[in-house]
Amino acid sequence: MDAELPDLAVEHQGDEPRVASLPDALFQQRKLDALSHLTGGLAHDFNNILQGLLGSLQLAQRRLATGETEKAGRLIDAGLNAGRRAAGLTHCLLAFAQRQSLDPKPVDVATLLRAMDPALRNVLGSDVALVMEVAPDLAPTLCDPRQLENALLGLAANARDAMADGGTLTLSLTREVLTDEGAAAENLAPGAYTCLTVVDNGSGMTPDVRERAFDPFFTTKPIGQGTGLGLSMVYGYVKQSDGNIALHSRDGEGTRLRILLPEVAALPQPVQEPGRITAIAGNPLVLVVDDDSMVRDLVTQVLADAGYRTIAAADAASAMTVLRGGVIPELLLTDVGLPGLNGRQLADAARELLPGQKVLFMTGYAANAVVGGGEALDPGMSVLMKPFEVGELTAKVAEMLENRH
Repeated sequence: MDAELPDLAVEHQGDEPRVASLPDALFQQRKLDALSHLTGGLAHDFNNILQGLLGSLQLAQRRLATGETEKAGRLIDAGLNAGRRAAGLTHCLLAFAQRQSLDPKPVDVATLLRAMDPALRNVLGSDVALVMEVAPDLAPTLCDPRQLENALLGLAANARDAMADGGTLTLSLTREVLTDEGAAAENLAPGAYTCLTVVDNGSGMTPDVRERAFDPFFTTKPIGQGTGLGLSMVYGYVKQSDGNIALHSRDGEGTRLRILLPEVAALPQPVQEPGRITAIAGNPLVLVVDDDSMVRDLVTQVLADAGYRTIAAADAASAMTVLRGGVIPELLLTDVGLPGLNGRQLADAARELLPGQKVLFMTGYAANAVVGGGEALDPGMSVLMKPFEVGELTAKVAEMLENRH
């Protein structure tokens, strides 16, 4: 399995890498080297993306000026694809930094794994066999299912690249109960966990590659064929989900990744609130709060095009003035990083005034503590990660309002 995704638990458990035991001067140098790799790799990848984005839009302007609308449309599509690549890289960085906004919920990982079978086989190709071993009667796992899917697809791609001559990728799910001693060894809280083990019989890793496997922007692939954020992204996601990950690999003997994620009892379904009458009759009313005027204008325009009525506010104080004035929106759509009161504090204040108020958080950078403290959000709340597609925005708003009365 190629070292394309970081777990600073290569041969150890816990959050501190082994280099922490090195002499202080050498340790500091290693940190500076890691920072240099991170910033250099980031600048390299973003410059490539920006070149494609700016070049495509500039050429599209020229084509539109000469009436070549079909050619302009293709260039705009290329610019959109570049923007999506940038969004994907940003999400990888947030995952590595353990600062992405997750949407943790009880997930039947066995069902998720089986549903991913076609996608995983497509990634692996015809030369790599896929074997799934799932223990019976597993309890739900508390995690963000979308991010878990992304992690599994990335690990499958790594395994495929490590088995150039073909081989077998084995995914197994079991249940582990950690006592005090076992939990301390894993640097986790005692309790029950779902254990996902990913094993390939590929080329494995040499000691020097294994040592750096989880360093940001470290990759054994040629330049331009991988960001080196893969394992770091998986590591950040697992740690942010209150789990742990360990890597074991030997040169010529394949690679084994072991991921522990907390088990949880199924959460109760949200109780539907009685319908509330909005202050203004007509289509659903959405209160949009964002301190960035460009984002605020974009969101209100998209929602207006979709048939929603909107009221816009630049901060929490302005939004609360609207609510105290008697306006009752069916949805509060707010950025998390607002000046003064942040988005979560605004949501709490709005719900004190209007119990059961539905809230959709928008965020491009937010620790889970801001929107959910690492736990499931309250009923009637959800998160939309920036940057989002306009279709994602309207679909999420429609999903939150579909049960309105």
